[in-house]
Amino acid sequence: MPDPNPMILAVTMGDACGIGPEIVLKACMACAAQPHPARLLVYGDPGLLQRQADALALPVQITTLTDPSELATMNTSAPSRLQIPVIACSDLPLDLPIGQVDARAGHAAHAAIVRASHDAIAGHVAAVVTAPIHKEALHAAGVQHPGHTEILAELAGVRDVRMMLANDELRTILVTIHVSLREAIEGITYPAVLETLLIAHDGLKRLGIAAPRIAVAGLNPHAGEGGLMGREEIEIIAPAIAAARAQGIDASGPWPGDTIFMRARGFREFDLVVAMYHDQGLIPVKYLGLDQGVNVTVGLPFVRTSVDHGTAFDIAGRGIADHRSLLAAIEMAIQVARPIPS
Repeated sequence: MPDPNPMILAVTMGDACGIGPEIVLKACMACAAQPHPARLLVYGDPGLLQRQADALALPVQITTLTDPSELATMNTSAPSRLQIPVIACSDLPLDLPIGQVDARAGHAAHAAIVRASHDAIAGHVAAVVTAPIHKEALHAAGVQHPGHTEILAELAGVRDVRMMLANDELRTILVTIHVSLREAIEGITYPAVLETLLIAHDGLKRLGIAAPRIAVAGLNPHAGEGGLMGREEIEIIAPAIAAARAQGIDASGPWPGDTIFMRARGFREFDLVVAMYHDQGLIPVKYLGLDQGVNVTVGLPFVRTSVDHGTAFDIAGRGIADHRSLLAAIEMAIQVARPIPS
């Protein structure tokens, strides 16, 4: 029996020139094909989504809404086409070039993120699930943030947010995110590592892990080799781990970065690995495959998940985009948005 009050998830369209619209449409169809605990509400461009559905011969009818409350009275009686509700955030032109960077697409993607985030902060939706955006298109549209994480942090008025990448085999969270490697090294500070451990512990609890086990990767080769290859482990990372342990967090390390992910994945010794910088943490997760990977922003006042891949301009509009990562992000959003077990 369907839930009379299903959880509402905001799903943003992503960059209109990439695979975002396609995978959003496919994910909506997949979720509608079976009993589902949530109702999806798309934020984006209704006209573009309908044109994309028609071009791909998807049996979809876009219904434009102005507010999430209108879902309760939405007519879903059409027998041959799935009714997909869309909050109109933009009105893109017919000549928008698919597979190319375009400032108009960047502006539209940003508008959808802003509106969905505001609705999440207001409690109108239970979580925000985002399709991929393109950083160059955002920049061309005048948005200076390098990615979703920084945009969402500003919208929510918070600073201490972290990116967590997860799949069925491995989870990792980053101390530094979208900065150069030189800036990342400078960003490895005692407060940053400790705050990451606190955020990671809370995030794992929200995933239903009662007693999280957290491993911390070192910054330098061999975790510094006792100071021979760098002193960040001795002077910064180890003291932060000790402080987290003093607060009851099961954290250990710093461990060599070239083996700790194997221990977490293969031997299941840990529930999550804290990585010091972007590629250290993301390469191991993405190497396992993009189809099931999920990006979770931890530290926001609302739940946000996303795919762990990009806009894939090279295959945009061809009907061959894989929507499984978006489905995984939807399932993760449902899991995290549920009340924490007492």
